[in-house]
Amino acid sequence: MNITELLIIAVVAIIVLGPEKLPKTLIEIAKLLKVVKKQINDAKNSIETEIKLSELKEEAQKYKDEIAKANESVRKKLSFEEFDEIKKDLQTSVDEINSSLDSVSKSLDDKVGSNTTQTNEILEQKDEAILENKPLNQAKINENSQDKAQNV
Repeated sequence: MNITELLIIAVVAIIVLGPEKLPKTLIEIAKLLKVVKKQINDAKNSIETEIKLSELKEEAQKYKDEIAKANESVRKKLSFEEFDEIKKDLQTSVDEINSSLDSVSKSLDDKVGSNTTQTNEILEQKDEAILENKPLNQAKINENSQDKAQNV
């Protein structure tokens, strides 16, 4: 609007309303314009907020899609066949460890058994010597004790 149009509107308003009602009417129009301006600003802010939310939702959807793709690629890489292969390898390793433990256990049992046999023989000789009141050959006992210490 240009100045001539505003002057025409002002002259018509003075004629229609008169000089007494014109100031009150201008105040009411100013209040009405304030309210309209406030509502327009609120609507504008609301629209901007919705736009930001929609952008955030789009970004979140992108991340969600990326995570889904990564998850799917991981699942493809680790198929059930690979899990079975890993399980077989682990079972083989467990079997090898168990067989090694069994062989170690058997060798320990053999050494303990031979030491027990030697100890029993020495005890029998000692008992016989005590029963017969014969002196026991100390050198033989020491020799058997050293053999026992070396075996352990």
